[in-house]
Amino acid sequence: MRTGTRGRLARWALLRLGGVVFVLWAVATVTFFALRLIPGDPAEAVLGGPGSQASAEALAQARADYGLDQPLVTQYAVYLGRLATGDLGSSYALREDVASVVLTNLGPTLLLAALSLLVAAALALGLAVWSTRGGRISAAIGSLLEIVAAAVPHFWLAISMILLFSTLLGWLPPVSVPGPLGLVLPVLTLAIPLAGFLGQVMREALLDAMQSPFVLAARTRGEGDGGVFWRHALRHAAIPAIGLVGWAFGSLVSGAVVVETIFARQGLGRSLLSAVQSRDVPMVIGVVLVVALAYMLVTTLTDLADRLVDPRLRRVSR
Repeated sequence: MRTGTRGRLARWALLRLGGVVFVLWAVATVTFFALRLIPGDPAEAVLGGPGSQASAEALAQARADYGLDQPLVTQYAVYLGRLATGDLGSSYALREDVASVVLTNLGPTLLLAALSLLVAAALALGLAVWSTRGGRISAAIGSLLEIVAAAVPHFWLAISMILLFSTLLGWLPPVSVPGPLGLVLPVLTLAIPLAGFLGQVMREALLDAMQSPFVLAARTRGEGDGGVFWRHALRHAAIPAIGLVGWAFGSLVSGAVVVETIFARQGLGRSLLSAVQSRDVPMVIGVVLVVALAYMLVTTLTDLADRLVDPRLRRVSR
């Protein structure tokens, strides 16, 4: 690798690292103070939630044990100091180390998000190819399907599929169970709306690519319709879709909160919802930080993939 290339790569990596640190600090700060604005006493979460009917003495002891009796600025400074050392703290409600709880729930959510992304990409690609190569009727049907799929809310889609595939047909379990069958409905619930959005982007990119000068040049060299489409137009159409992967990952994680709750599936989304309801501040911040870190990792990999697919981006970054 040449010296100039290594220098550009090092500068890019340092900028990325600085951006990651800044975003994690901002996420932790906003989440910390936003949770303090929610009505209620965080000490109640330590003692089992608002319904625990804990005594005033017990609440005072819980505040002292967890530093909740200190000024808010002091609590914030102490918490940032712990985060700087990698300590996410202890969950108020679960009485367990936040890092271990997050790691336990991270795998199921990442698996759900990754499978949903793959299924969404496959559906979007198939629909985009079919609608651009099948004539006007196919284009109209494909466009309608993409719009409907992108507009469907996750909770409505989940309930509809439970009614159809579990209650009426009895093909699939209504809740997430161990094994591949338990993943089908949660994955489809997350993948179908995303496929609708990605399909619209890919179809427009395919149509633009088929009118581009490089496609005309390929035709003049004697390439047939199939070669032009699969070798040139499809690669061009993949660029905007790859650029949306980072956004798609964030969308899948936010959708996982609904899906994991409806299908009673273990994961970060379900843990986050439970932590917010119980005002479990360390747990909420821990989950949000891990999700933010994963999001930035995905966007970084997406940026690299963009540069590999599109040579123009490599030239611009020089």
